[in-house]
Amino acid sequence: MKTEQIEQFVMRYLESYNCQIIEKTREYVTVKLSPEADRELTGRPYYWSFVERTGVEPETMTYTWIFRRTDEAVSDKPGSAADIQAKFAPASPQIIRPAPHPPSSNAAKQPQGGAPGSYASDSILGRYFGFVPAAPIARVPTDEVTFGSRRLAQLFASAKNHGRYVRLFEEPGNRPVFGPPLLTYGTWFAMNFKVELVCDMKRSEIHSLGIHLTTGEIREQFYDYTLSKKLTPRLPENIHLTGEVITLSKATHSLEEYLQQKLMRYDHSWAKEANIRLQEELDRIHYYYNGLLLAAEMDKRSEISAQFAGRRQEIDWQYRPRIKVSVINCGLFHLRVFS
Repeated sequence: MKTEQIEQFVMRYLESYNCQIIEKTREYVTVKLSPEADRELTGRPYYWSFVERTGVEPETMTYTWIFRRTDEAVSDKPGSAADIQAKFAPASPQIIRPAPHPPSSNAAKQPQGGAPGSYASDSILGRYFGFVPAAPIARVPTDEVTFGSRRLAQLFASAKNHGRYVRLFEEPGNRPVFGPPLLTYGTWFAMNFKVELVCDMKRSEIHSLGIHLTTGEIREQFYDYTLSKKLTPRLPENIHLTGEVITLSKATHSLEEYLQQKLMRYDHSWAKEANIRLQEELDRIHYYYNGLLLAAEMDKRSEISAQFAGRRQEIDWQYRPRIKVSVINCGLFHLRVFS
């Protein structure tokens, strides 16, 4: 995954959660999370339970997420997280010294360390040490959002968890003046599959398939097909939804069968080559452990046999060719029908 794709994904995620973008550059973004995003990403369940019980205004976290490193450190650049911290940082502690006054008989009654009524005279620290404690410095945590990073994996998991199922409508746009009062919409059921061709090497593919619930038409690359359309979760006005003849369970079965037939037409020479490598590895460890068993004492042979069996299972799992299919997400798409 390229850095530009990661940056686009992160910005789309923040916009979908209505987060406040404080600063955005090519290298990083500084963002104040919305309450929904804070619940999802910060892992502060006790804080949010306190907010729910007391009803106080929540204080969300502010982060700086770095997409790419440059020769100069990000913290040294103007407008970076270090400058943001400086904006929130208070001034240095103010030293309050007592004003000189002539000794009097009431001097013993006045607090030491400052004039009567001053902040220093009212506080214990000011009374004995002569300074006012400073407020805590605001801290902006910094994370690298690169491929394989923990933060990016967390964003992927959050997007996958909340995007398993969607229902979207195509916006009608500008209606013709003399057109029909009702626009006809057809319903598509789409599924995104992840296909993994696995042996000691792995290749991953994403197949986006959609089926029309009225006609039964199956369309490949359905995700790319929807990119050209403006979709909304709201039901548009004055539209007519065609009846659905195919149920969701039958549509799911049809898409799975379609994908299975497509995978059967693949060139599976990679699996034959993987089986050859598997047999070579099994022969190699068989020769190795047979020599150990012949040379080992009787009380050691059971332990060596257990190691041999475990090693065979590991090699079988590593080299055995297989195809793994999983569903990423699915959804209903109500798209306009043009006659």
